[in-house]
Amino acid sequence: MAELLLEASGVTKGFPGVQALSDMRLDLRHGEVLALVGENGAGKSTLMKLLSGVHSPDAGEFRLEGEPYRPADARTALASGVSIIHQEFNLMPHLTVAQNIFIGREPRRARVGLSERALNAQAGELLDRLGIRLDPRQGVGSLTVAKQQMVEIAKALAHEPKVLIMDEPTAALNDAEVETLHGLIRRFTTPRTGVIYISHRMDELKVISDRITVIRDGRFVRTVDTAATSVAEVVSLMVGRELVDEGRPVNVRDDREVVLSVRGLSTRSLLRDVSFDLRRGEILGFAGLMGAGRTEVARAIVGADRRTGRLELAGRPVTIRNPADAARLGIGYLSEDRKHLGLLLEQDVSTNIALPSLSERYSTAGWVRGRGIRAGAREMIARLRIKTPSENQTTKNLSGGNQQKVVIAKWLVKDCDILIFDEPTRGIDVGAKAEIYALLNELAESGKSIIMISSELPEVLRMSHRVVVMAEGRVSGVLDHHEATQESVMHLATLRPASADDPSVALAATPTSPPTPSPGEGATHA
Repeated sequence: MAELLLEASGVTKGFPGVQALSDMRLDLRHGEVLALVGENGAGKSTLMKLLSGVHSPDAGEFRLEGEPYRPADARTALASGVSIIHQEFNLMPHLTVAQNIFIGREPRRARVGLSERALNAQAGELLDRLGIRLDPRQGVGSLTVAKQQMVEIAKALAHEPKVLIMDEPTAALNDAEVETLHGLIRRFTTPRTGVIYISHRMDELKVISDRITVIRDGRFVRTVDTAATSVAEVVSLMVGRELVDEGRPVNVRDDREVVLSVRGLSTRSLLRDVSFDLRRGEILGFAGLMGAGRTEVARAIVGADRRTGRLELAGRPVTIRNPADAARLGIGYLSEDRKHLGLLLEQDVSTNIALPSLSERYSTAGWVRGRGIRAGAREMIARLRIKTPSENQTTKNLSGGNQQKVVIAKWLVKDCDILIFDEPTRGIDVGAKAEIYALLNELAESGKSIIMISSELPEVLRMSHRVVVMAEGRVSGVLDHHEATQESVMHLATLRPASADDPSVALAATPTSPPTPSPGEGATHA
């Protein structure tokens, strides 16, 4: 057999209270894409952090092109030819796209210093070559999560690595963007390079990988040839248990009460005249390509972004100036960016779960009841199968998928009537996804109303009673569950919406034409 590009053998790593890896092994061949799969907490990200120099192993060895490889830090790993795209972004939001891509390696002019023009030109050339449509001068902090992911990809490929490690690179991407990424991977993979590809999207693995290595509970399970192995077999190796496949929810009757009515929602930068209704007990899916405005709708509703338009709860006009107002009115928002907007990473799990509910559930006469907080957290840990040593574990030490479950848990404790889930299964493994799907259906059956935004179209189709499709900041159509197919959704997602003066827009956007506000009405600012 030809010399392996990268090899791991006997690798062990522990953290306080957690044995992350035990006698782990892995081998990557020249010119292949090796998928690495396992449930959340199985040890995938820990193994990748060892390979990229973020952590050092307690035991075992790595070999790169036959030579011992033990990077002291991330810079050493990059110099050796190993580049990683982390699941949680490592970007500087106050810098531009170009500055992030070439941080520490900026082109300079003699006696003058940094050449911003040369930097932008170099970044623009790289982005064009990779087929990534981004302005190198734009600030990263103003980009959506999906576009930030593209910056991370460009940053990693700018180092021209031998081994490219991709930890959930498509979690924030839609189908068209995933195809673009797969094209990049195929062009990158040559007889001198290789890719380790971590993803919970099983359908992707069949398309992009040559072999699949499965790990469970920090241990190696098996490596299989992708072409000769079914998705069901891979899932069985991952979870070690049978998964119950929840079917589509039953259709919600048209006579159900409308709990949230949105009319004429607009923002300065993107949204234009967005109107729709959310019914009691309904899962309303939002679909569209990157930049269509799905996340912006959620942020506008809860007051995170300035907007105009009219909101009604159960037929009563309301003003929502910020997310705290939304929470008081019974609207919970699970952001797509859990790391920066959904969690206090330095606090423990119980604090994060209890935080939105402290005043009404866990305090008496100004005194916080710590015992109640811990008991409530333990209940949610068991209900959502959050992998943590205890409720006292610092949240940053959990895997990405288990952090996501903590965000979901805090809004379940808050007991909101309306829940807005933006990418609720991002970074969550296939076993946990089935649990989240069952939970969403359970919440809808109990009368909760859910807005679910997802870049995974099969997920939207599977879970939604109706699907709102967006394109270029407008609603291009609303489909009932029996009308919604991949073809019908993509057709609407790729339409160029008509102007706001076209009366057909309003008719296509909502089941009924939105009412015309009376003078002085309808300008609700956050």
